[in-house]
Amino acid sequence: MAAKRDYYEVLGLNRDASEDDVKKAYRRLARQYHPDVSTVAGAEQRFKEVNEAYQVLSDADKRSAYNRFGHAGLEGMGAGGMRGEGFPFDSIFDVFFGTQRASGRPGPERGDDLKYQLTIAFEEAVFGCEKEISVPRLETCPRCRGARAEPGTSPSRCSSCSGSGQVRRVRESIFGQFVTNTPCDRCGGEGVIVDTPCRECRGRGQVQATNRLMVSVPAGVDDGTTIRLVGQGEAGVRGGPPGNLYVVIRVRAHKFFKRDGLHIIYDFPINIVQAALGDEVDVPLAGGKVTRVTIPAGSQFGDTIVLREKGVPDLRSGRRGDQILRLSVVVPRNLTAEQKALLKQLAASLGSEVQAQEDKGIFDAIKDALKG
Repeated sequence: MAAKRDYYEVLGLNRDASEDDVKKAYRRLARQYHPDVSTVAGAEQRFKEVNEAYQVLSDADKRSAYNRFGHAGLEGMGAGGMRGEGFPFDSIFDVFFGTQRASGRPGPERGDDLKYQLTIAFEEAVFGCEKEISVPRLETCPRCRGARAEPGTSPSRCSSCSGSGQVRRVRESIFGQFVTNTPCDRCGGEGVIVDTPCRECRGRGQVQATNRLMVSVPAGVDDGTTIRLVGQGEAGVRGGPPGNLYVVIRVRAHKFFKRDGLHIIYDFPINIVQAALGDEVDVPLAGGKVTRVTIPAGSQFGDTIVLREKGVPDLRSGRRGDQILRLSVVVPRNLTAEQKALLKQLAASLGSEVQAQEDKGIFDAIKDALKG
């Protein structure tokens, strides 16, 4: 006898899946492998496997036992059969008194939500942008309009439940006889059977399609920001509303700029002459613009210069943060003989001695500045 597959694998879920995730996975797979509509080889056995996995993972106690001990932990808990078999009761009082909440035919069902990851540049996050995306999703079949039956035909009443969608089960126990109503396994609680499935969607009522749409990314979004697009998820079932699309923003790292809340940090390199004497320099801003900045004489490594309201706008108020220049004083590693002599003269005038260092390379930009 073949070993049972992992229930999480059967439903295509991670072990930390939520209760809602379990329900969504079950609904999707049950529609896909229902033996009355599926043309996939082995669909009936797959349908039973999906039902069995759902029966366990939708029950908190059974799921806990399964997580700890695997299939062996379910012995004696009524797990392992088709949905509706065993004792799916809400409490011990249901066992004693034979009561269970009844449910009618399934009504309109909202479509599943979708998630899409959109990667944008640093500047696009700061200033906002428009992006076109393509999202695969289930849409209502254009041929049968979700009815699942080939146009011109109609579903027939399910003979197993006489169209009620419910099957009445009578059980005997030491406490007496009790009756339960469970969803019909043959029609899935629909009450009808699609005898002539739509050839476009094969009786599913939905088809796979690609939805192309424009996403307006507001200025100020950050990595991990989520944009909700109402009604752009998968189509609903039986006339239910569509789900939503959640666009998760990912921001590519910038070569020079870093973000700290609403502020933009820029490590700006200066040479020792600029630090000592001060200077007027052009500094790049996010977005490609340049502004003129005064570096004070006597600047030290790590000193900052604040450019007001040149940062990131707040998503709610629109108030901009600042761009902060963090000065980085770069000491040259490779000097000419003339430059070394000049620095020694400077050291002597300052009352200290300087030991010449071995040449270990050079920053081209600093070398050019010293030569100037």
